[in-house]
Amino acid sequence: MNTFVVANPNKCIGCKACEIACAVAHLDTSVATAGYMETPFSPRISLVREEKVTMPIQCRQCDDAPCANVCPVSAIVHKDDKIVVKTELCIGCKTCMVACPLGAMDMVPQYPISEEQIQANLSVVTEEGEENKEVMVAHKCDLCAGRPGGPACVEVCPGEAFVVVKQKVISDSIKNKRLSSALDIMRK
Repeated sequence: MNTFVVANPNKCIGCKACEIACAVAHLDTSVATAGYMETPFSPRISLVREEKVTMPIQCRQCDDAPCANVCPVSAIVHKDDKIVVKTELCIGCKTCMVACPLGAMDMVPQYPISEEQIQANLSVVTEEGEENKEVMVAHKCDLCAGRPGGPACVEVCPGEAFVVVKQKVISDSIKNKRLSSALDIMRK
């Protein structure tokens, strides 16, 4: 089972600290200079606000990942207990966005070294004329891969709404539920 992060909507206060922490955690710069970057604000988590609920949505690192299963170029793979996008292979077809049951996939312009990547032979015609078209790639939660403290959203949430779920947590939960069920049956 893949590790994933889940949020409790009853604890989420809608402050967007998770979105900011996520975007900053994936910048190739310090927090002090993040506001001066040319790259866009691109968190890998989305805060959903409705009348009755406020909740962050991000990739659940599905074991049978629909996004990976439909990718025509195998740009989405299972690696190190999570589902990751190999941006160098992604062709921006958006099939993964359609397949994701949570709406956790997004498409963003590729900025490998703080400079937008432009498609070689494709331009966009606008009212002002013709413009270069940026390279768009799939974008999703990667559990802050390479970040020593783990997912930034979990660390910064003032409501402690996030939980990192690993195989042991699930196994222990199932074991406790089975024990509780057995004890309940014996009492009857």
